Amino acid sequence: MTTAAETTLSGKNRRSALLAGFFGLCMLGMGYAAVPLYEVFCRVTGYGGTTQRVGEAQAATVKATNRVMSIRFDSNVNSALPWTFKPEQAVDHVSVGARDMAIYIATNESDQPVLGTATFNVTPVQAGKYFNKVQCFCFTEQLLKPGQTMRMPVLYYVDPAILEDPETRDIEEITLSYTFYRSKDGKAVDPAKSDS
Repeated sequence: MTTAAETTLSGKNRRSALLAGFFGLCMLGMGYAAVPLYEVFCRVTGYGGTTQRVGEAQAATVKATNRVMSIRFDSNVNSALPWTFKPEQAVDHVSVGARDMAIYIATNESDQPVLGTATFNVTPVQAGKYFNKVQCFCFTEQLLKPGQTMRMPVLYYVDPAILEDPETRDIEEITLSYTFYRSKDGKAVDPAKSDS
């Protein structure tokens, strides 16, 4: 026969176990949500040099200013990807707010078709939230056939709001940097961090 004290203790243990289980499920859910939430945070704030993605309609409403800024284009290729990849022009000078296009050129140096995906950022990182891409090869994977060379455009503009922000108004040059990786199932594959 159980006493009232044992019944109370058993109820407390059950409640503690349920709370611990609920807490564990919440933590698991937060673990799965962390990556997409971090990506949204970076896109909204430009954190870490993350650029913004905008549509044609929004880009058409932006007015160019008289302020000219240098945009430097950087390119890198992961060692697992048998491509050469470089900007057609290393530096461009654009009016803040004006749409401009940069071209990158990629060549598959192998005898096999290869799928690649590009990661990107801008420096200084504070400029990320003002660097807007309208169209970019980095939005999708790129397939290059053996020996194929492809011209890859980036249509972009620098938001005039960069001139109002005390942290960014004195910036005179932004570097747009891309790194191409071999793609596997829609994800960039870095062999240094992969078991396969």
